[in-house]
Amino acid sequence: MADSTEYDLVITNGVCVTASDIAAFDIGIRGEKIALLAPSGSLAKASTKKLIDAEGGYVMPGGVDCHVHLQEPSMFGKGSSADTFETGTRSAIAGGTTTLVAFAPQQRHEPSLITALDAAHSLARDNCYCDYGFHLLVGNASEEALSEVAKLPERGVTSLKIYMTYEALQLRDHEILSVLAEARQNKVLTMIHAENGDVLTWLTERLEKRGLVAPRYHAHSRPQLLEDEATNRAIALAELVAQTPILLVHISDSGATKRIREAQTRGQPVFAETCPQYLFLTREEHLDAPHGFEAAKHVCSPPPRDKAAQAVIWTGLRNGTFSVLSSDHCPFNFDDDVTGKKTCISEEFPVGRFRHIPNGLPGVETRLPMAFAATDRIDRLPLTKLVEVTSTNAAKLYGLYPKKGALMPGLSDADLVVWYPKEGSPKRPAALDDLTITNSMLHHDVDYTPFEGRRVTNWPRYTVLRGKVVWDRDGEGIVGGKGYGQFVEREAGVLNDIWQRVEEAGPFDEDKL
Repeated sequence: MADSTEYDLVITNGVCVTASDIAAFDIGIRGEKIALLAPSGSLAKASTKKLIDAEGGYVMPGGVDCHVHLQEPSMFGKGSSADTFETGTRSAIAGGTTTLVAFAPQQRHEPSLITALDAAHSLARDNCYCDYGFHLLVGNASEEALSEVAKLPERGVTSLKIYMTYEALQLRDHEILSVLAEARQNKVLTMIHAENGDVLTWLTERLEKRGLVAPRYHAHSRPQLLEDEATNRAIALAELVAQTPILLVHISDSGATKRIREAQTRGQPVFAETCPQYLFLTREEHLDAPHGFEAAKHVCSPPPRDKAAQAVIWTGLRNGTFSVLSSDHCPFNFDDDVTGKKTCISEEFPVGRFRHIPNGLPGVETRLPMAFAATDRIDRLPLTKLVEVTSTNAAKLYGLYPKKGALMPGLSDADLVVWYPKEGSPKRPAALDDLTITNSMLHHDVDYTPFEGRRVTNWPRYTVLRGKVVWDRDGEGIVGGKGYGQFVEREAGVLNDIWQRVEEAGPFDEDKL
């Protein structure tokens, strides 16, 4: 019997991929929600306002990228974000990401977290192409800030981030412990940038005394041991505060990966993230090889490592050590001496000083296509793992699931990315067979991409956000509107089970220390 239901959008003949299954289904969408998954082809003649025939292509939950820096103030010298919420979220939907979580930065001189959150809302409101949320970036663990951690869940924010490095943001161990204790009390997940800032500064000063200040020496000032040590210390501090959950961000190092895996094996609630720059860039090729200032295009912290570390990161992504693959989109223009990478150049230092290069790379648009290309290799990522690490796990950890990161009728927003058929299919456009990334094809407001010239095997054909097509690659490209993206309030989500176990262990009792 034919389905007589009226739909707003039907996607037919596609192969649906979730974090657990691959199966051929049609998807019926009403309003902003997935209404029905039906046998393949059964909705081809359904009553609908719009029909997408995805024959031969994969249909996945929209990407969820929970590590994105947009429109942040100058916190690292003179550099400031090249992308606004408008341009960054525009770039996100062109790359298949339908939800991102950016940062509301509290700077060192600001006592309040809530004021920082309000400021971020004012920048993002009515300016976003995709849905969005916020993490609080804690730069000042003041008494006022600590007292406001309890207010964050009421405002739909269930995560914060702290730094163990950067002079403008670095918290000392006693401050980290105070943040962890408040986060534990209020069921807020703590994200940690783990590098030893004091040793990093010492090494930087030693290099500068020897005149080794060019961009390539950025990596020399941040050897893997600094990340390994800080990761171990972060895990120890979290264990001290009665096993409070933490998530270690942008891991690049094999030693840090081992520390994380060991903590997970003994049952400590430690989660971890890695990023495309640690899967596709290497120090030898992208920092040591370029001449002059060109290496600054790849300056980020931690820096890309060698191929041996890269192999360990791939293994950790496959075996679950890393729950999420985020972009850490932190964009600065390269050819810009006012707010970009070239702010560190002077007459005295014609190739710049690595110490003052704004740290970060653009990547919110390229994250999914590059990860998708890795599914073509059996030693990389199965399709289900791709969805797991780029969408579903992030939604779960950050309190968005099953609204985001899933294809559950009645529960999930109709956030989808539709890919072209795989190579060799008669339905695949020939132009895709030699698709290489160039900055000119991207939609961010940055004058370069660190992945220029890299071949990818696919690109999102459509991106659908809450039932509306917002990206149509073969049509007009960006077809969504600025302001359609909404702020998404987050809850504890699937971390509730972990928080319950934490509560059963009893409150953090300083008398037992």
